[in-house]
Amino acid sequence: MEDGKTLNYIKDTLKNAPKDWINLTTHRLDLYDESQAKNQFLIQFEALFQKGLLDTASLGGLPTAFDYIRLGHPLSCILEWYVGQKMNLNSNNVICFSSKTMPLLAVLRKNSLEGKSTQINYSGKLPDALDIESLKTIYGYDFELNKVAASTDVSKNLDSSIFISQNERIPFTQLNESIDFLIHVDESLGSIIMVNNHQNEEYISEIQHVRRRETIAMTPANALIALQKACGEHAPKETPSKKKENKASVLNSIQEITSTTCAPIVASSGLSMQYAILMGLIHDAIEKHPGKAIKIIVPPNCYGGTNDQARRVASSVSGVEVLDLPVDDGNDMVQSVDAVLQDIAAQDAIPYIIAEIPTNPRVEVPDLIMLKKALGKKRVTKNGDNAISPVFILDQTFCPNINFLGVGAVLYDVLAISYASGSKFPSGGKCTAGYCVANVNASPLMEKIENHLQICDNEATALQYEILAKQLPSMNQRISDAYTNTREFVNFIKETLPEAKINFVSESLAEEGFTPSVFSLDLPTKGDTDDERETYKRTLNLKLIDLMIKNIPNESKYCVSYGQLKGCYWTIPATSTQGTTKEGDKDYIARVALSPTMDLELHKKVFFDFVGTI
Repeated sequence: MEDGKTLNYIKDTLKNAPKDWINLTTHRLDLYDESQAKNQFLIQFEALFQKGLLDTASLGGLPTAFDYIRLGHPLSCILEWYVGQKMNLNSNNVICFSSKTMPLLAVLRKNSLEGKSTQINYSGKLPDALDIESLKTIYGYDFELNKVAASTDVSKNLDSSIFISQNERIPFTQLNESIDFLIHVDESLGSIIMVNNHQNEEYISEIQHVRRRETIAMTPANALIALQKACGEHAPKETPSKKKENKASVLNSIQEITSTTCAPIVASSGLSMQYAILMGLIHDAIEKHPGKAIKIIVPPNCYGGTNDQARRVASSVSGVEVLDLPVDDGNDMVQSVDAVLQDIAAQDAIPYIIAEIPTNPRVEVPDLIMLKKALGKKRVTKNGDNAISPVFILDQTFCPNINFLGVGAVLYDVLAISYASGSKFPSGGKCTAGYCVANVNASPLMEKIENHLQICDNEATALQYEILAKQLPSMNQRISDAYTNTREFVNFIKETLPEAKINFVSESLAEEGFTPSVFSLDLPTKGDTDDERETYKRTLNLKLIDLMIKNIPNESKYCVSYGQLKGCYWTIPATSTQGTTKEGDKDYIARVALSPTMDLELHKKVFFDFVGTI
């Protein structure tokens, strides 16, 4: 495709792009084939071009490129396609990041796991965020730095060769066979990695997985600017004073909501935040307790990203292991915590516990007083020495309004850190940014956590701070309104279909402040064998969801989202949030998330009609 025609094609696309491409964390999940992802989107995108159809309606009818904007989105795919055109690469070989350092860390991670040596070539200077010492001592990456005058001076002396380019415009530095990976860094937008040479294509899925679990794709707003710059169009510039003002507002709101006093930390996503927490704690453990084993304790059926990321950290960092923490569906979190901490104490190891309260998807809340006692209990090693105290890492995305860590709160006296995904209630589904806070006892750990957030260049972007500054002040009211809708819908289902099993907080827990707006629904089933009953239930789940989406297309969506400003979201955890969870730990039930603004009566009517078909 000739260059002038390509640029006009891009310009028309940007001019007519649907607003949802910029403003939502998910879109058109009714048109999504995960096995095809980006490819399906680009194939149909090019087909529109061939037909000369680049109007907003046609673009809006394209399938979803990725099921969640953190992983990629229409504009990031178009940017990768365009760079591939300019560099004579398949678009699959081009992956853009919000972070300026994570594509480099992705290659280093794979090479480390495979025992390959890495040469990092660069001209000018390296990105400021790179902490060479920490990459070697904490992450365990082995590499050599090689400063060159230009990319043409790169000669491949080790197993893997990277060149870091900081050019301003596309096309980038010339690719030659001595460069396996070209990483283009844009100080204000993020980075783009290009995978060169056929033998390196096995890295593509690994790099994508890092983008999926430890960071995010270049944001829609920044991908738009990158494309505008490529087309020679004027792009708005970030105002540093505005970012500083928005950040101050966000940090103040988080402190007020969480009743904490130490400075919060805000990341580009909930998983970016969790990764910084884990790596920061590991760094602290290596310094304070050299040589001791580190145990990350995670519920086996919790959110798939949390589970997968913890296991990825354990596989790549020496001395780290993941242990299961049964917390759901009949298992008691307190008993599980007590038992696993007793075992770890005997080993004289370092325990880090990650848990969701309420749990997902069963929406269960443990006895918090007993949990506090289990976490604070004095334990000894097999030699009779005092065991290392656990750090409790609380994912309170489902109830970010609860005060767990402030003075007098239930987890005030133990070592505890809390974090939340900002794509849910904090932003109302408008951005992916996440944040974390610590109680007074754990506050010294925040320095290491922030340090690793910077190493990964995963701090929230200026636009994310702007969105959170607007949305956080109204968060608690939105949570209250959404809970009211959810309680009414749950009560209606109980009356209409009493045989269904509903997992939701009790009225007494709600009075204590636990007011989530998500519940799980186990529909009644039939059959002569367990397999028949399970198959019937799964089919019924999908029938209900399809009926809701078909009859209420403007509000009901098939989506893992939660805390959106409007609508109702349905999913099957086993096939979405638990995608990487072991099969035996998956939940094939319906999870429903309601918002503060929706047509509740219409949802009741459709559910009533559904019951009549059973």
